[in-house]
Amino acid sequence: MKVHLVDGTYELYRQHYGQATKHTTPPPFAATIGVLSSTLQLIADGATHVGVASDHIIESFRNDLYGGYKTSEGMEPVILHQIPLVEDALRAMGVVVWAMEEFEADDALGSAARVAAHDKRVQQVIMLTPDKDLGQCVEGKRVVQFDRRNNIVIDDAAVREKFGVGPASIADYLALVGDTSDGFPGLAGWGAKSASAVLAKYGTIDNIPDNHEQWITDGVTVRSAEKLATTLSTSRTEAALFKQLATLITTVPVGNIVDWKWAGPTERFEEVANRLGVPQLVERVAKVQSRI
Repeated sequence: MKVHLVDGTYELYRQHYGQATKHTTPPPFAATIGVLSSTLQLIADGATHVGVASDHIIESFRNDLYGGYKTSEGMEPVILHQIPLVEDALRAMGVVVWAMEEFEADDALGSAARVAAHDKRVQQVIMLTPDKDLGQCVEGKRVVQFDRRNNIVIDDAAVREKFGVGPASIADYLALVGDTSDGFPGLAGWGAKSASAVLAKYGTIDNIPDNHEQWITDGVTVRSAEKLATTLSTSRTEAALFKQLATLITTVPVGNIVDWKWAGPTERFEEVANRLGVPQLVERVAKVQSRI
């Protein structure tokens, strides 16, 4: 079997901006309806075990670790207000939802990927998100990401091609270069090329020597090596913090794959669909259910 894990927060954004390009004034709940439709289409196309992770509350434990970490401030209210709505609608449609409060949606996806990857019945785990943070969870071709917008599969080889390092070094890479979408800056002077070159040799930040001359001895060639080494040696506390922010928690309770099998909508779905103004979804869901 294949397991499909959906980044619900990203999908809500994707649907919102997709609708904005189609309508001058998108209809109410357009993004929520879009998420329901795309998730139903996923099931119609053959997905049997599906879980959706969402950021029920944008803030998480990471905000306690670093004051500059991302918050809900600046989010469009039309998106923010639909988060609990889409969670409820998906549950009514019979889809498992992990609504995160202490942790983030990415943590739930990483945890679910870990659970599924350890189950011998699972042939492949597909995380439906292009988020670079999830690159650390990729394993060969068995645990992959799928960018629905661009129809691209991101496997181990794709992670290495894009970042110059393997999945095991992604958190270290992000700690060095920073992640503007998550709100932490990385270390001054460190960029994608330098981080890739150094981590390709040493694997983790902890293994990188303080002395840039050792880099040269080890065959690592980067511009401004002395300056980069000095920055790292004097900023290891910050680097460790940024790596902690970038490292996903993979022990969030998400149940097991048996819980994630879609068996049709709940009795509430017709009421929810009518409230959203899409009663036709009831018939669509019934047709999909009749084929499983």
